[in-house]
Amino acid sequence: MKNKILIPLLAVSTALLTGCGTNAHYVETGGTQNIVNVGQINIQDYIQAANAATSDLLASGVLDRVKNPPAILAISRIINNTGQQIDTDLLIKKIRVALLQSGKAVTTTTYGLGGQAEDPLAQSQQQKNDFTTDQKTAGVTDFTLSGKIIQLNARAGDTTQATYSFQLSLTDNRGLAVWEGEKEITKQGTRSGIGF
Repeated sequence: MKNKILIPLLAVSTALLTGCGTNAHYVETGGTQNIVNVGQINIQDYIQAANAATSDLLASGVLDRVKNPPAILAISRIINNTGQQIDTDLLIKKIRVALLQSGKAVTTTTYGLGGQAEDPLAQSQQQKNDFTTDQKTAGVTDFTLSGKIIQLNARAGDTTQATYSFQLSLTDNRGLAVWEGEKEITKQGTRSGIGF
């Protein structure tokens, strides 16, 4: 008798758990249907900031001033000055891809802060090539890209606001900043709408 009652209960509970699942569906990354959170940086924020920085950098013409195009770019420190743990590659990789596709710049993956290469295997191969051909190409860049992401919060009554400032600097191999870019994204929401 117990088995006759337990089996239907298990079937109903399983159906409820799976039947009450999510209404999951695909949306366009960075599109208007993406979830917006005031208290965190969303994918559409990274896309907007990267697109603005890339457009501004390419329009400046600074990458066209190198003697041997395309310009060689190294990525320096991107400081996270927000209240959240973020992966700055969500911003930088989008910029790198766009610059590479433009044909105006290439990014070295064998040279980085503290000698840390993004691609240690490529760094090893480059060092081997330098040794056998008596060249010294490691660390030879035209520019470095550095930056900071800053978060500013404000609250008035039930309304919360967050502004995210994406600040980037391009420095030439003489140590001079030759381009600066900044994109600010501000979002607002009410307490009930942002899950406090």
